[in-house]
Amino acid sequence: ETTMDENQLMEPTPPAPKVAAPAEESKMSEIGTVGNIFFEPESTFNDLRKKPRFIIAGIIIALLVTAYTLGVTYKVGDAGIRSFITEQVDKSPRSDSLTPEQKSNAIQMQMTINKYSRFAIPVFVFISFFVGGLLYWLGTKAFGGGSGFMQNVSVWVYSGLPPAVVGTIANFIVLAFKSADDIDLAASQRGLIHANPSFFIDGKAYPLVATVLSTFDVFAIWGWILAAIGLSVVNKMSKASAWTLVIIITIVGMAFRLIGAFFSGNAG
Repeated sequence: ETTMDENQLMEPTPPAPKVAAPAEESKMSEIGTVGNIFFEPESTFNDLRKKPRFIIAGIIIALLVTAYTLGVTYKVGDAGIRSFITEQVDKSPRSDSLTPEQKSNAIQMQMTINKYSRFAIPVFVFISFFVGGLLYWLGTKAFGGGSGFMQNVSVWVYSGLPPAVVGTIANFIVLAFKSADDIDLAASQRGLIHANPSFFIDGKAYPLVATVLSTFDVFAIWGWILAAIGLSVVNKMSKASAWTLVIIITIVGMAFRLIGAFFSGNAG
């Protein structure tokens, strides 16, 4: 008769080995996410949580911003740009202390910078993606969010894609019919269509008020809604926390624009 050792009877049963949960797989192609963000934002952000990506969407936004900037520049021409820069130099606090030659040199330098910097717009746009993604990532960490940096970059880019596409198309339509003499270069930096209450305010007379009112733009609000959905889905955080983060970043951005409007005299 076989007997068991008493020590063997007292040994605990080893735990069953843990089986790793299968990794969630993305179901959309990158082209698919570009199209679906317009119609199924929640599903799109859920897919981006599994596999972050933003290159194609980012290229589209960068091309749209570049095309719009070049379009406005071509419309107003060098004479219009020089007139705008001259106006800005004359409004500068240092203007009275400059000689005519110094003013001329300052204007020419700004013309040169403007001429070449427009071709670097795609680079600046992509830098803004990473800065925005960093803000989202740090913000979601403070609220207990759980996703990585690249997921939050994806939220930043894709929440801005639909407003950028529709807004740029609308701005090009206006640009085609608008006279160059009626284009305010300072105001045109945020678009020719003012789908916000600043439409009723003289931005040159009340730049700070116009800056605050322009924050509540239809296209901007569309982007806020998408961002709140994206932050909530990607970081698995409450909608209230996602909206709080969006509002905080919006207020900080508005504060910087107000500072710029105060010193430049132009609505931001």
